[in-house]
Amino acid sequence: MRVVVLGSAAGGGVPQWNCRCSICSLAWDGDPRVKPRTQSSIAVSPDGERWLLVNASPDIRQQIQANRAMFPREGLRHSPIHAVLLTNGDVDHVAGLLTLREGQPYTLYATPGILGSVSDNRVFDVMAADVVTRQPIALNDTFEPVPGLTVTLFSVPGKVPLWLEDASMEIGAETETTVGAMIEAGGKRLAYIPGCARVTDGLKERIGGVDALLFDGTVLEDDDMIRAGVGTKTGWRMGHIQMNGETGSIASLSGCTIGRRVFVHINNTNPVLVEGSPERASVEDRGWTVAHDGLSLSL
Repeated sequence: MRVVVLGSAAGGGVPQWNCRCSICSLAWDGDPRVKPRTQSSIAVSPDGERWLLVNASPDIRQQIQANRAMFPREGLRHSPIHAVLLTNGDVDHVAGLLTLREGQPYTLYATPGILGSVSDNRVFDVMAADVVTRQPIALNDTFEPVPGLTVTLFSVPGKVPLWLEDASMEIGAETETTVGAMIEAGGKRLAYIPGCARVTDGLKERIGGVDALLFDGTVLEDDDMIRAGVGTKTGWRMGHIQMNGETGSIASLSGCTIGRRVFVHINNTNPVLVEGSPERASVEDRGWTVAHDGLSLSL
């Protein structure tokens, strides 16, 4: 199984288009310690020829252009992307579907709840129904989006997308609106969880023994955005667990048997983005990799 991190940042990317926080300022100024990053997405293949795109970032065209394996290869119209999977309905995971039109066939997979939120918005009708098949997938059902690659979706603590929030919203609920994906090929297992509000015993049991975990790295501390002076929301309010602390992801997952541990979906205010910083060193010393765009794993 080959895995490519197409986009390693959270919504807005790094640098965010309108941000001059300390980290984005370094990126705007060309400081090599902060690599520019596009918004959250990975691609997975069992053979390097046929690919499953997991989440369709608003930056998908740029991500395809930056990864030769994603290039069209034959005829007048072609794509090695054979299927697309959504793990939630956040803008940074669905907006790229608007780019993936142009009469190119593929199958779009998601839970009924996530797929319903897309279908209820008529702008996504640009994905013509006779070209793009929309396939609902129930939680815990295993399916094969690409020959040789199987996927099982499972609920993780989260919340509904920002654009669907209302008075009934519950943060940390385990529903089909925020899911993880267990991806398997050739006897290897990858767990992809770009959004997660907390680590539960059930989640630890689910991912124990995986060869690689790509996990929610949105914030280092719950109040990253407040400390940076650019917002009032905590990580929890956004549906994302912090890395640090007794209930953070690093401590909560420390006892799990996991091969490669990689943080993805990293917000622009997270200080681990600065290479050589104490925050980056602290995360790496505890066995985690901070993903960058183009990071490739062979399992």
